[in-house]
Amino acid sequence: MDYNVYLLATDPNNACRDVIHSRDTSLKIRVFCVNKEPFNANANEIQLFGYANGKLYAFETIDIKAEDALDVVGAIQWYAEYIEFPEMEILPEDPRPGQNIAM
Repeated sequence: MDYNVYLLATDPNNACRDVIHSRDTSLKIRVFCVNKEPFNANANEIQLFGYANGKLYAFETIDIKAEDALDVVGAIQWYAEYIEFPEMEILPEDPRPGQNIAM
């Protein structure tokens, strides 16, 4: 079974602005710390959410291609391991009250 390898680009000025890159595909996912910064979903991208260490994270693809869509959850699971919270539950909807579902 093949496993994807992911790389992480970090912003030295903002710890909440990571970008997950797939080494072997064009998949890129921007990470937002929703508790610390505004997050407005892009209707053309996939958004998923997860709680870790009391913080809500939003994950949004960047220029998603159809062939990469199935790898999004695996990339987020990799990120959860990276931040040492492997039990992160990945949520398909924004859990904040009053937020629209991003589809």
